[in-house]
Amino acid sequence: MLRLETRPPNIEGQGEVTQRELFKNTLRMRPDRIVVGEVRGAEVLDMLQAMSTGHDGSMATIHANNPRDSLARLEMMMLLSGIALPERAMRQYISAALNLVVQVSRFPDGSRKVTRISEITGMEGDVVLMQDLFEFVTTGVSPSGKVLGDFRPTGIKSIFTERMVKAGFSPTASHTGNGAA
Repeated sequence: MLRLETRPPNIEGQGEVTQRELFKNTLRMRPDRIVVGEVRGAEVLDMLQAMSTGHDGSMATIHANNPRDSLARLEMMMLLSGIALPERAMRQYISAALNLVVQVSRFPDGSRKVTRISEITGMEGDVVLMQDLFEFVTTGVSPSGKVLGDFRPTGIKSIFTERMVKAGFSPTASHTGNGAA
């Protein structure tokens, strides 16, 4: 594993290393997977390109209120790249590159939990199709103030079920308990 980090310019405005530069260099290294701590600008195009060209299992984080909003944020970042792409082309690019959106939320007790796993299933017209596969359901608060709940399947079968089974995962297994999702 190799870790690369961005760097701001020095006092003379020299030496900056951007995420776009890191992506280009990363792809030259022919990695199996790419993990990006946070996409927030034009590097989103490089990330989506990498994810749709043989880097299965790659991941990136993005700040958004929910899985659907994360797709809108990706579109906005693509617009900020300066490359003029039609709306439909941006959405096709996103739907071809991404399989899942995993939402993590902070709760009033300060804990962070996975609250939703949504799957991108393709496009219909100009709309990226998504379906929620799992969600965190709050069941209460402990006497110490800890948020309690269960991470539950929604009952919708993933289009990737067969791939998951081949990879050794059980699509019927679910995690329940006292909020340790």
